[in-house]
Amino acid sequence: MNEQSRVFDFLYEQHRHFTKKDLLSEKINGQWQSYSTVEVIDLVNRLSAGLLQLGLSGNDMSVEHQDKIAVISRNRPEWIILDLACQQIGVLLVPIYPTTNAKEIEFIFNDAAVKYVFTSGQELYDKLNGIKENIPSLIDIYCFDILPNSKNWGIIIEDISADYVSAVEKIKDSILPDQCVTIIYTSGTTGFPKGVMLSHKNLVMNVLNAVKTFPFPVMPEGKALSFLPLNHIFERVATYIYMYTGISIYYAESLDTIGDNLKEVKPVLFTTVPRLLEKVFEKIMLKGSELTGIKKKLFFWAVGLASRYDNLKSGGFFYNLQLSIANKLIFNKWREALGGNVQYLITGGAACQVKLLRIFTAARIPVYEGYGPTENSPVISVNCCKKGGTKFGTVGLVIEGQEVKIEADGEICVKGPSVMMGYYKRPDLTAEVIINGWLHTGDIGVFEGNKYLKITDRKKELFKTSGGKYVAPTAIENKLKESPFIEQVMVIGADQKFVAALIVPSFVNLKEWMKAKNISFENNNDTVSNSEVLQFYNNLITEFNTTFNHVEQVRKFTLISDEWTVESGEMTPKLSLKRKVIMEKYRESILKIYQ
Repeated sequence: MNEQSRVFDFLYEQHRHFTKKDLLSEKINGQWQSYSTVEVIDLVNRLSAGLLQLGLSGNDMSVEHQDKIAVISRNRPEWIILDLACQQIGVLLVPIYPTTNAKEIEFIFNDAAVKYVFTSGQELYDKLNGIKENIPSLIDIYCFDILPNSKNWGIIIEDISADYVSAVEKIKDSILPDQCVTIIYTSGTTGFPKGVMLSHKNLVMNVLNAVKTFPFPVMPEGKALSFLPLNHIFERVATYIYMYTGISIYYAESLDTIGDNLKEVKPVLFTTVPRLLEKVFEKIMLKGSELTGIKKKLFFWAVGLASRYDNLKSGGFFYNLQLSIANKLIFNKWREALGGNVQYLITGGAACQVKLLRIFTAARIPVYEGYGPTENSPVISVNCCKKGGTKFGTVGLVIEGQEVKIEADGEICVKGPSVMMGYYKRPDLTAEVIINGWLHTGDIGVFEGNKYLKITDRKKELFKTSGGKYVAPTAIENKLKESPFIEQVMVIGADQKFVAALIVPSFVNLKEWMKAKNISFENNNDTVSNSEVLQFYNNLITEFNTTFNHVEQVRKFTLISDEWTVESGEMTPKLSLKRKVIMEKYRESILKIYQ
């Protein structure tokens, strides 16, 4: 296929090369319903004309003057149709996580002077309606669903004047690659969100370079399941990659239905985050522990075998023979649970446990870990499906068209066509992170074997003990999470004499252990203070400490009774720890640790 220059060109290029019957699909009333490439193009053009008729435009195409529309909705075909419709007429789309709290939405809408917002579901509509009067720029709210007392998005594409329809074609031809296409407010773990301005060129070059590097083959018969939020740049760019390579996109109904949807859609790939992979693995292991006799022995034999897998080093004839048997007897059921057709599984957003990468890849469910911030549109590097393209524990090869350097303090810097235009209305913050064309990511890393990029920590998350020694908490946390009894963990110790940890137990597995030890389980609160449970975790931590150097060893810990979630405020929408929030919430517990 020919190279593109604007993001919406991907849609028309697909139409020229392999028009599809199921470009976008969603499940409605128990049935999958699809939009063909031709239907999507028609809807996109009609919506572009309808938005023009509403009085929206790119004006002089400067970011400050381009009209802004927000979208806050679950993944669905209308999301992408709106995205492409805005792109064609120079209107900026401002996507927002559905889980974002009302106060933060208010800040973003006022900062971007959002004129219209598109949403789905009664709950989100009510949340937006409740803050509408606090946003002077907001003219109206449109819903993708038919809801009482609300305007449906469908009315925008009815009774459109022919003048606006013809105007779309003229404006479309005038859109330039260097013009802004979207403002994405990064949720971050602290402070107010910042609006990342990305151009057509930023996104198009990231798609093309990622496709060439990985490489993604053209797959007109392939399907992808989409469930990571589309407002996150990772899933949005993945969508453009699917469009470019001819892969059909099926939207999962919800996170709870992913298992069923995988079996129905039988995708060739999907994107995910490590936290969801961990959840999948925990469920698999729980089912394995419920087996009995020879089946149980075979299950754990297979998992033990897979945990030693190394894609760069052959285990020898006997190991490979055993793994082949394990795949036929055990892992084939894992693949069937994912639809039986998965060729690629791409993860990003946070560090993935090496143990999971080994086990899934050995089970012929290859997981490829990538890396990149929103500010780089986003992909900087990715483990690739070509020979020698993957090394577990790294984020893979730097994609074509980009330069990466490691500063003296270990910070990863990137230069290339995907580096953002800057932060919206914040030239001061832009100047802090883009220096001489180099984007300073805030991540610490090294190159392994002069080719594989490895992230060792976040610059802001590194801390010094009172003894002046630096500690990288993420690496310790990932190691501790290899235990089936540790659900979540946050390592602490800044300016303190020693490293400690806040641990959320895996209560499912802990209950089984307690049952085997004849310890009664009353509730989570009582369990985290039970002396036998505390001794068990003390022994667990002592064992892990043998793998850490002296300064990294966890000397004390506190067990936490409730899981950290986005809803309760301790996790970002991409499921990273909000460290400052957790530190504040458990301040009393932390004080006791260090008294």
